[in-house]
Amino acid sequence: MISKVALQGAFLEHIHILQRIPQVSRAVPVRNIEQLNSIDALIIPGGESTAIALVAERSGLIEPLREFVRSKPTWGTCAGMILLANKANKTKKGGQSLIGGLDITVNRNEFGSQINSFESAIQIQHITTSSSDLFPAVFIRAPIISSINSPDVAVLARLQCNTVETDVSAIVAVKQGHLLATAFHPELTNDDRLHRFFVKVVLDFLNEKKKEL
Repeated sequence: MISKVALQGAFLEHIHILQRIPQVSRAVPVRNIEQLNSIDALIIPGGESTAIALVAERSGLIEPLREFVRSKPTWGTCAGMILLANKANKTKKGGQSLIGGLDITVNRNEFGSQINSFESAIQIQHITTSSSDLFPAVFIRAPIISSINSPDVAVLARLQCNTVETDVSAIVAVKQGHLLATAFHPELTNDDRLHRFFVKVVLDFLNEKKKEL
């Protein structure tokens, strides 16, 4: 069963897409430890990363989420990617709590405020097949990955742009083992290929675990 952290952000959109995928038995929001312990995989949504972390701390979910991420498939989108990063730059004064797990450093709000939101057609490894077969990536107050801190992290997608200080080819999607992260919002499109890819990651992970038993 795949679930979505229902702390803050666009979790319903993810659930609606997951419900269309036959391999997903059930997609439900997670609001407490009991629900977290009952699922096989997790999506951490876009939204406001500081707010999500604060709500998770107040509800006693930060440490359980950290344990979950270490042991089960998790996908972070936009704010979720920030929370999965081991390091974050451009945080609010005083910093913010991170769940961690991904050996990356991210820059928050790299493209500016809400009014600077945009959509860009990008190539994604394992998802798109050619330069004419692109994914419609929606960027809303999006972060970027400013550095990869482990050879275990595979870059899945880059964004060509002139507005990012770090690089004209900004990293916007990565995979590290059972963890996936995207700087953009795939749930805000009609394209379900990334969700299907994550479901495959989950199924492969579960099958490997069965072999170990």
